Amino acid sequence: MMNDTVRIRRAADGLWIIAPDGAPTVLDGAAGSDVLVLEVAGGHLTWQLFGGQTIPAAVIDDVQLAQEWLWAVFGEEIALAVDAGGTGEFGVVPGLPELVASAWRLGYAHWAARWWPASIIDGIAPLDERLLLDEIAALSGECEMLVDGADASFVAQTGQLPGIRGRTDDYALAAGPATSVPSGVLVLARGTGGWDWRHCPPGLLDASDNAVSWAVVRGAGTTTVLVRVVAAPQLRGDVPRHLLPHALVRTAAGTIEATLALDGDAWTTEVTAPVGAESGVAVQVSVPGVGVEDSAESSGPDNRQRVREFAALRLSRATETPDNLADAPLLAEMAAAASDSDF
Repeated sequence: MMNDTVRIRRAADGLWIIAPDGAPTVLDGAAGSDVLVLEVAGGHLTWQLFGGQTIPAAVIDDVQLAQEWLWAVFGEEIALAVDAGGTGEFGVVPGLPELVASAWRLGYAHWAARWWPASIIDGIAPLDERLLLDEIAALSGECEMLVDGADASFVAQTGQLPGIRGRTDDYALAAGPATSVPSGVLVLARGTGGWDWRHCPPGLLDASDNAVSWAVVRGAGTTTVLVRVVAAPQLRGDVPRHLLPHALVRTAAGTIEATLALDGDAWTTEVTAPVGAESGVAVQVSVPGVGVEDSAESSGPDNRQRVREFAALRLSRATETPDNLADAPLLAEMAAAASDSDF
């Protein structure tokens, strides 16, 4: 039986917080790529992806609704304490441990739909969208006591791209070389890098930190910056105009922004730059209006690498028998592990 400790405290605007020490909550700001979030009746549950957190943190905005499940997730003592307005430290003894495990899996499935680091470059196979949505529906049924309709707006919340994602075994995708340079021009500078996952919806760009390449070339009296971004392995079909990624090219001579166009297995663009643009070049790729500007370290390069390692480990264990229900692979993970020959 699970046993842990949480603290109950009051927050502003009548909110209640029930959380293990150091656990993330929805009051921390925009969730990074290392936090699982699940909307439930009367509030939200969150888990840290790394570190084996099994007991969620809860932020409750409607105590009466939340009383339907507080006893099942945290135990009767905590449910009674919240009802009585009590605060302090309490031991967790879930009334329905299986529900807690299913809730983690549902939160994880939602996380995978948004943050799974599919990459042909890094060898991480994409997850089949239909299998993932089917399992989210099944897990929502298992967690009906918790979600009770609160989780029904999943597609709208995650910004999925209908019609442009497909199965891995429907096609093969080659990453191709770095930015190709036309013959007869002088290469002044070139480089590679990644992109901030918070600023693009899933399914557009390869998640590797080597997915973005650029070159500054000089020819016929013109300096041009060529930008190439490897497309996501599951990308196919037309992308709505409002979801087209943009490249912000910063140089010592100024800043240029251009819309990227899908060309085969990559997004590309080229922009004319003033003389001197070969110095201090940096390329930032994003979809305008997606994500928020903040300094969260939970979405930086080090954390993205931890997410890749986590995903690779999940795939490597997809055929193993887990020690507990929460660690059981998703059906989409099992399918990805079995059909990743292109990766």
